[in-house]
Amino acid sequence: MTDRPATDRPATGRAPAEPVRILLCDDHAVVRAGLLALIGSEPDIEVVGEAGSGEEAVASAAKLRPDVVLMDLQLGPGIDGVEATRRISASGVRVLVLTTYDTDADITRAIAAGATGYLLKAERPEELFAAIRAAALGRTTLSPPVASRVMNQLRGASGPALTPRELDILAQLANGLGNREIARALFISEATVKTHLGRVYGKLGVDTRAGAVAVAKERRLLP
Repeated sequence: MTDRPATDRPATGRAPAEPVRILLCDDHAVVRAGLLALIGSEPDIEVVGEAGSGEEAVASAAKLRPDVVLMDLQLGPGIDGVEATRRISASGVRVLVLTTYDTDADITRAIAAGATGYLLKAERPEELFAAIRAAALGRTTLSPPVASRVMNQLRGASGPALTPRELDILAQLANGLGNREIARALFISEATVKTHLGRVYGKLGVDTRAGAVAVAKERRLLP
């Protein structure tokens, strides 16, 4: 992890003439190096730190107070990008997700965690720069495919939307875990797991665990 000295000013209230200060979080050093070189071409955007894990991102965001954290979702061992986003957003620092994943589950969890925007790595550099500037101002930016999926959810194109907790349980279900194992993994009671499963079955229009997983995969609800 590489940090540069923080200033005493808060994450919000940045003067127009000052560059947007960002923290990069990606578990691949090569990706971070590429982003650093790419963003370095923009005079109004400054990388003030790097993090290779969710824990490092949370600690660096607290120390550096950047305007925006550029966050990947899959970060290897430790907390993932969604949990890191939740903790960082709670402190008032804005988070712009930059990832290759665009499933309904990933998008829903990231937005519910407080992400200001959601961008795919396939976007053009100009789109990335614009999204960073928008995020610094508190404006939401979504990649076109992500925006379409969000609109479909709002329109109910795939039926009632699953809650973040229901998506967590569905993901554990897809991994072959039983109710007791799911309860332990998510630190909830077995009775709560059964209640959520009943709601998941109802929303997906199925009555078996296998059916729920099959429909979830068909609708791209699983990470």
